[in-house]
Amino acid sequence: MYIAMSEETKIQKSIEFISKKLDLSPQIAMITGTGFSNITKIIEVVTKIPYEEIPNFPVPTVKSHTGMLVFGKVKDKTIVAMEGRIHLYEGYNPKDIAFVIRVMAGLGAKYLLITSAVGGIDPFLETGDFVLINDHINFTGTNPLIGKNIDSIGIRFPDMSSAYPAHLRKLAIQAAIKKGIRLKEGIYAGVLGPCLETPAETRFLRIAGGHVVGMSTVQEVITAVHCGVQVLAIGVVTNVNSPDCMAPSVIEDIISVAENTSDILSVLWKSIIAELQ
Repeated sequence: MYIAMSEETKIQKSIEFISKKLDLSPQIAMITGTGFSNITKIIEVVTKIPYEEIPNFPVPTVKSHTGMLVFGKVKDKTIVAMEGRIHLYEGYNPKDIAFVIRVMAGLGAKYLLITSAVGGIDPFLETGDFVLINDHINFTGTNPLIGKNIDSIGIRFPDMSSAYPAHLRKLAIQAAIKKGIRLKEGIYAGVLGPCLETPAETRFLRIAGGHVVGMSTVQEVITAVHCGVQVLAIGVVTNVNSPDCMAPSVIEDIISVAENTSDILSVLWKSIIAELQ
């Protein structure tokens, strides 16, 4: 008789597989978004594991997401970095996204650092701006915690009032000032995708309180909070949505902006990581 493996067992099997290949326990988890895989160059790499080798681990279908777990050190901090993430629009469900966060938390990560390519919907944002995410609005219509709760991971009703802790945001701002990097702040509007926003949708998201819009991050952050992992997220404005003069957004241009800002963002992340306790 076939008995379906529980989600908790699947997570544990992934953790066990990865742990056998490591001599370190990562304190920090990092997710690099579209076009940002070069950020992992700040890591003194100990080992790399393709997602496809890890039991039960979902594999990205988007070409700009390589699908590699990178383990190593930045300064004296141990880190696991995801080169590429998965998205709801690829056909994955919220629990698939939760899975990868839960595995990294199970490996020992206490912090989750997120980089995302975002569309600027605030009129004061420009292409190439760095935006420190201080809150989010979930417009995806779903949640990774729907269904039976895994009590060993987190509580049934996690509080989201400090999903982006003020002390970590303060640390990021101080690091940016120290390095002479302009860092703005804003609210992330999370949408399902994969199509980009219409002018009417952009107006709605702006009126609703969003400063930037993206197709990731929200599910990851909810899961991290549920796991007790502290989050710091920075969005890079790769295209600007101006509803009254919308110009076509091309994915190649979005990736190009991401790649062109990666070096500066890497400097900022390295400075931030050095100050994490």
